[in-house]
Amino acid sequence: MVNLPPFDIQPHLEGEKVTLRPLAATDLEALYEVASDPDIWAMHPYRDRYKRPVFEVFFAEAMASKGALVTFDRATGAMIGGSRFANYDPQASEIEIGWTFFACSHWRGGYNRDTKSLMLRHIFPHVKTVVFQVGANNMRSRTAVERIGGRLVRECVREYQGQTQDYVMYHLTAADARAGALALEDMLCRKANLNGVSGASG
Repeated sequence: MVNLPPFDIQPHLEGEKVTLRPLAATDLEALYEVASDPDIWAMHPYRDRYKRPVFEVFFAEAMASKGALVTFDRATGAMIGGSRFANYDPQASEIEIGWTFFACSHWRGGYNRDTKSLMLRHIFPHVKTVVFQVGANNMRSRTAVERIGGRLVRECVREYQGQTQDYVMYHLTAADARAGALALEDMLCRKANLNGVSGASG
């Protein structure tokens, strides 16, 4: 059963480069057209996600999460990928951002940066910590998380559909995000504090 938080984790968001909206069942074909490129998953622990049956399982899980978003190029309106909020923990005041992917044509140009900025600005008024879990050998994604201020907290092993993979876990607070490459402004941290969430780590 999905532990849904008392705040919106499927918002409509608009930035400079991208727009995000809730994933819908009717998005399967268009999103698979993006995800069917093997190069997207080349450094991912589950490299076969470009295959239709595997992606359909991934898509069904995204729908069931009730926190999945689909990403569009704001300039062209083209669907370019997706991301997800999940695993809300009210006691720890944390939520995970992950399952993010982009069309290879949009790996550069600030699309991932804009997406992460929008999602973090949306979520930090509600939680103290954002969790990222990344494949241990996925250096592209690890570098991206570290650049926005993510702090490596531990290594872990995840089991999924009969496969065991090495992962690393990062934590990001509002204060971390303010100091990282996104340089989220002080207003983000002040807004979080007004909602009873401290921007300090620990």
